[in-house]
Order: sequence, then C-alpha cells, then structure tokens
Amino acid sequence: MPLNDELGRRAGVLLARTGLVDAIDAALVALCRGGDQILTSDPHDIAALADAARIDIDIVRA
Repeated sequence: MPLNDELGRRAGVLLARTGLVDAIDAALVALCRGGDQILTSDPHDIAALADAARIDIDIVRA
C-alpha cells in the first residue's frame, strides 16, 4: 500500500498520541490489524504506537 493521504493522517495521529517522530514506524503500525506480527529492532516504539492505535500485535525483536 502506498503512503497516501489517509495512511499519512493515521500515522500522524499515532505520532501525536505518542510523541514519537518515526513516520515509517507509525505508518507500519497504522497498516496493522490485531494479531499481525512485526519484526523490529525497536520494539519499544512499535509497542507504544500499537498501544496508541489500540491494536494487539505480536512484536518480535530482531
């Protein structure tokens, strides 16, 4: 999915809720649905974004 206006806005809301700044992490989480799995070297930020999005995802540290 391209980073279109809708996805950009959803990611921006997550960044605003968390105070984080990584737009790519926020867009990735904005694309997730409950039960999805993310492999990441930054599980803390992904977890914060998932909490802000109110979704339960499986975060795997890379």
